[in-house]
Amino acid sequence: MKTTWLKTTLALTISAASAQALANGIAINEQSASGAGTAYAGRASSALDASTVFGNPAGLSKLKRTEVSGGLAIVDAKDDISDAQGPNKGSNKGDSVPLAAVPFGYVSTPINDDFTFGFGMYVPYGIINDYENGFQGSYHGSYSKVQVITLQPTIAYKINDKVSVGFGPTINRIDGQLKNDLATNALNGGKGDTHIDIKGDDTALGYNIGVMVDLTDDTTWGLTYHSKVDYHLDGRTKVKNAPNGLGLNGSYDAKLDITLPENVDTSFTHKFDDKWTGYIGAVWTRWSRLDKIEVENSGVPALGQALGFGTIGENLNWKDTWSGSIGASYQLNQEWVLRTGYAYDPSPTSNADRNVRIPVGDRQIVTFGAGWSPNADLTVDVAYAYLWEDTASVNQEGTALQPAYSAKYDNSANGLTAQVTYRF
Repeated sequence: MKTTWLKTTLALTISAASAQALANGIAINEQSASGAGTAYAGRASSALDASTVFGNPAGLSKLKRTEVSGGLAIVDAKDDISDAQGPNKGSNKGDSVPLAAVPFGYVSTPINDDFTFGFGMYVPYGIINDYENGFQGSYHGSYSKVQVITLQPTIAYKINDKVSVGFGPTINRIDGQLKNDLATNALNGGKGDTHIDIKGDDTALGYNIGVMVDLTDDTTWGLTYHSKVDYHLDGRTKVKNAPNGLGLNGSYDAKLDITLPENVDTSFTHKFDDKWTGYIGAVWTRWSRLDKIEVENSGVPALGQALGFGTIGENLNWKDTWSGSIGASYQLNQEWVLRTGYAYDPSPTSNADRNVRIPVGDRQIVTFGAGWSPNADLTVDVAYAYLWEDTASVNQEGTALQPAYSAKYDNSANGLTAQVTYRF
């Protein structure tokens, strides 16, 4: 039997309030401080350092020395909740996303005049959403955490003086945890609600491929394709404080098959003169792969099967999106370069399907950055980003065990990214 009775109990293992990340949906953009300064405009057409392993692996051909580059992004997100309506209990404090740190690191080394090797470690997805105890919407999601860590060995080939290509398989590790409540206090003799806690993990393969073309001495075009990744998560569903008569308290094996979508990043970089460089880019993401999910729980007793605990499903109805960005850099002197950028990133969900785990709206981002190179061997990059979203409405229908909840979310975030690159 299939049910939507607990539809947000196991809702998308990687779903949460992604106001924490500086990309929309459930993606993260923080893989480079040098790219962050221009809002990642030109990410596919520039090779500023070894972080091009992620941005466009073909760009490794432009790095003539061995490089080690690494850094950290700190994201401070805020979600303000207003006009909340739900069960006659609880609070709506918002600010459910704790301070988060996103690490990244890369290495690049030329093999010969034609081939360059690179390796990267980065986080393409990673969210924490931790509502306060007694959150009014906890029946639709009280805690959500996911992290995806990717390792990417990469090879780039310089076809000629104008064209380079690059390819790297990705090894992706996903870990997730979700919690929410069920309104069973009245059925439970006043002993409180039922608590659901789900954990799962998997390791899966994908790939990253790119091409970079110098159209003229001053203009470069690039295109990068990040593949979809198919995950088959194994985990446990724990049920606590359920009414004794249901016989549901315990731990059950859980399986979830889900595909994180592919995206295409294309951009142009143009050098206007010795001082000014401009960047423009666009990213298409096939979010429609997240149309629905189904979780299979095994070992559920007969009554639980009859109540729908065997197969739990939810329709997400996400849509494909195009995001765009524009940026510029100014070479102040031999040591300093200044950067700025703007990006628009629409939400893949709508008012009809948005929930408390993913309360994101259409997003705008402004960035400022700088790079300091005291010598030819060392570069330190920093970037600051501020994002804000259109007011996002959450309207979740209710059942006897999951009362309806609606609210308006106003999300914003500050991000600070720093990176050090050393060349040998």
